[in-house]
Amino acid sequence: MPLEISLEGKVTLVTGAARGIGKEIAQTLAQAGAKVVVNDLTEESCNQTSQEIQDRNGQSLIASGDVSSQSDVQSIFEKSIATFGKLDILVNNAGVIYRKPIVDLSEGEWDKTLDVNLKGAFLCSQAASRLMIKQGSGGKIINISSIMGEVALPPRSAYCASKGGIIALTRALATELAEHRITVNAVGPGWVETELTAKYFANSDVKELLISRTPLQRFCKPSEVAMLVAYLASAYSDFITGQTLFIDGGWTAL
Repeated sequence: MPLEISLEGKVTLVTGAARGIGKEIAQTLAQAGAKVVVNDLTEESCNQTSQEIQDRNGQSLIASGDVSSQSDVQSIFEKSIATFGKLDILVNNAGVIYRKPIVDLSEGEWDKTLDVNLKGAFLCSQAASRLMIKQGSGGKIINISSIMGEVALPPRSAYCASKGGIIALTRALATELAEHRITVNAVGPGWVETELTAKYFANSDVKELLISRTPLQRFCKPSEVAMLVAYLASAYSDFITGQTLFIDGGWTAL
């Protein structure tokens, strides 16, 4: 019999799920049978992701809010539990990026990047950990990092710092939560084809440079990132924790 990833009976929360990689992750986990809590800044931004899940006979709930706000995070988790009764999987995907040289980056832009990308993952992981420990049945926390958490790629100092912090946070939480059977891992995508990167890749010189630097000679697809997250969310990864799995076509191997 072919091996299949099944998340039947599981409840998952995906932050930053309105578009791009987050949207693909939410839809993929739903297709694997999970009930999905769709989070992004506004309810309106979450509507399409949630509706598409339901159109495919999946179960979804919109829980909008800012992951960098502790009060918003509390509301997100309260709404999730009120509807689905538990949480098995958390995917910390929400993120922002500023492509600016350090000499031009404002304090506000630095703070926002660290607040959303790193503090947001901390706040959501803290809330999920408390809940999963209370439930007593283990759980999965999956953080979305980046190749830029491992290698420098100017001019993105704040983003690199936040994604490097995600890798360190992943290791720390994995060791801390292991006794509760909660695994914590990260996924580090390379260059992924999304609506956000489409304009960047539209520059033929930039596209050629990035592909030439990637051993597999192509960009990653959002579905490939989502399938890796689904694997980490499944029982197949129960003995994997504290790891960052780079899905970058070999970029970080060079």
